[in-house]
Amino acid sequence: MKNKWLQIALSAVSLALAVTLVVYLPQIVQALTGKPVSWTEIGAEFAGMSPWTIALMAAVWLASLLAYTFVLTNSLPGLNNLQGLTLNAAGSAVSNLLPFGGAAGVALTFAMARSWGFGNRPIVVMTLVSGVWNTMFRFVLPALGIIALLMAGEVPNPTVARAGWVGAVSILVLVAVVAAALYWDRAAALLGRALDRLVRLARLRFSASESLEKLRKDTAGIVKTRWAGLSASMIAFLALQWLIMICCMWATGAYPGLAQSIAVFALSRVLTAVLVTPSGAGLMEGGVVLLLTTAFNVDTAAATATALLFGFWTYTVEIPFGGLALGAWALLGRNRRNRRERPSPRPPSNPHTNMETQP
Repeated sequence: MKNKWLQIALSAVSLALAVTLVVYLPQIVQALTGKPVSWTEIGAEFAGMSPWTIALMAAVWLASLLAYTFVLTNSLPGLNNLQGLTLNAAGSAVSNLLPFGGAAGVALTFAMARSWGFGNRPIVVMTLVSGVWNTMFRFVLPALGIIALLMAGEVPNPTVARAGWVGAVSILVLVAVVAAALYWDRAAALLGRALDRLVRLARLRFSASESLEKLRKDTAGIVKTRWAGLSASMIAFLALQWLIMICCMWATGAYPGLAQSIAVFALSRVLTAVLVTPSGAGLMEGGVVLLLTTAFNVDTAAATATALLFGFWTYTVEIPFGGLALGAWALLGRNRRNRRERPSPRPPSNPHTNMETQP
């Protein structure tokens, strides 16, 4: 009970912090950039959007949700796209409401998948595989953002450029090594030995190679047969989310250029991993505004409106949508239980069979 009430208290504080950061975003932006902005100016940016622009954003957002369902269907053979969409929506709603919503999301995933007839083992594998793919691509994004800025010439001097290339290539090499270790035995053995040396140097008491081997054993079947589908689905999902960012920028007049938009998108996705608030809400918006205004000289009101719009389509709207998906799953599940528990009607008796034979 103590842990439960502590979790509730932390969740309430985290949500309150997220709301506070958004409400006072203009003041925070002015403190960080020295450029004043008001809610009136931000509201004017919203008022200037056409219904067609809003409809386009909604369509791209729905397409991104559908794209991610293929990550789940590739992770759990037998899962259909409607079930994957329901899992994704409900899990996102839970994660967006709680600062450490991952555990609650996993519990909800188990409950939903089990209700559809899946066993615990396949669900565990799905959770591991989808989590690994999300983590790997989250690492790739900063490298892509750095490379985009370097190719666009958005660096102050050659020394910073060289450091940027070294950092970007190092990140990509690290992701490639992890991916190879999940697929090939030889690469896994080499990485395991290297990790064990690092663990010994850090004086930690666990076997990194054993943990890696256990992860490989749990996910080998899916990784070796469905890695291409998983990767293509993640690329499509992130590309569509980037397209949402582009739509938000165009709608507010804050589009800074192709390479710059990639960098802003990469930063926004990295900041969602900061669990001080649920999914980094409030922190993501502040980071996006700071990068747009200070690095790319975008108008402060337009940059703030862009950040809030993008936060709406990738965070806020998922809460009611996920609530609807969760409610539909619960209602359909109750109906199925009622049908199973309802006694079958007896066939009507034939009165002629019950009549005694007359002499």
